[in-house]
Amino acid sequence: MRALFTVLRFAGAAAGVAAIIGQLITTYNFWQNAGISDKSSLFVNFFSFFTIDSNVLAIVVYAIGAVLLLRAQSDPLWFARLRLSAVTYMTVTFVVYNLLLRGIELPQGTTLAWSNEVLHLVSPLLLIADWFFAPGRRRLGWNELGTVVVFPIVWVIYTLIRGPLAVNELAHKATWYPYPFLDPSLSAEGYFSVAFYVVLIAGVVIGTGAGVIRVSRTRERWPLATQ
Repeated sequence: MRALFTVLRFAGAAAGVAAIIGQLITTYNFWQNAGISDKSSLFVNFFSFFTIDSNVLAIVVYAIGAVLLLRAQSDPLWFARLRLSAVTYMTVTFVVYNLLLRGIELPQGTTLAWSNEVLHLVSPLLLIADWFFAPGRRRLGWNELGTVVVFPIVWVIYTLIRGPLAVNELAHKATWYPYPFLDPSLSAEGYFSVAFYVVLIAGVVIGTGAGVIRVSRTRERWPLATQ
């Protein structure tokens, strides 16, 4: 079983890298065709999506986790925390995208279909399965829930501060938000609507993190030495 999950983790890391690079190339070509000369802010926009950030973390976790399995080493605490965060964020990415964002139409040519599915569906499900079944998982205390919420809080603050200052050249707007539910100009309730979604997603993050910790507190399904 250890050998199987070693291969799956390397495959997950490779798929994540390919999906992000593929989408970045597609997005860059779209910028080129749109005649945008200064692309620096657009690159920042690209890496300001929670989905991209979560998948970058997942790639790191896949790669480190594969090496740990090769060494037949259980998760050290620092990696268990990193892994806990990645599983939580990727689960939230999966839930939020498929419930709130999947049906939203984007300009043709901006989304690479297979990459989109890897980032929002395949990689989250693989990471969830890895958390449930891969050997070497560490038992975590409930206090680790505080670790999980740090990045989402920082990301929301960053997004709401940067949003009014960023320029959306593609839509010819003086503001830019990675997701429509964070843009106060798209709702009659403005920031009250944004606050509602932030609180809702915060609840999803906390609930998901608690569920992920709960799984870690069950008996390991397969011992680390199992091949």
